Amino acid sequence: MKKNNKMTIEDFKDKHFGVEGTTERDELEAGYENFKLGTLLHEARVKKGMTQAELAEKVGITKSYISKIENNIKEVRLSTLQKIVQLGLGGHLDLSIRLK
Repeated sequence: MKKNNKMTIEDFKDKHFGVEGTTERDELEAGYENFKLGTLLHEARVKKGMTQAELAEKVGITKSYISKIENNIKEVRLSTLQKIVQLGLGGHLDLSIRLK
């Protein structure tokens, strides 16, 4: 729905990628979740004042792998993400499931 003659993000996605449940829209949403995860990881790392290399060394993985996750080039396994968050960043990973 438009507000003040501006298109909402949902209107934009409907118009350009189809409504929820279509293949193109589902691919968009899945890609967004991976992008969001990489962005969250990047922001947390920067907030901790760490470089990718420092985080990778702390967790026992490569800097390249951290970079690929942050830049949405590679998907991360849940167990690895937990190690990154807990061991590397000293944080806690919260997950949720939303049903429609």
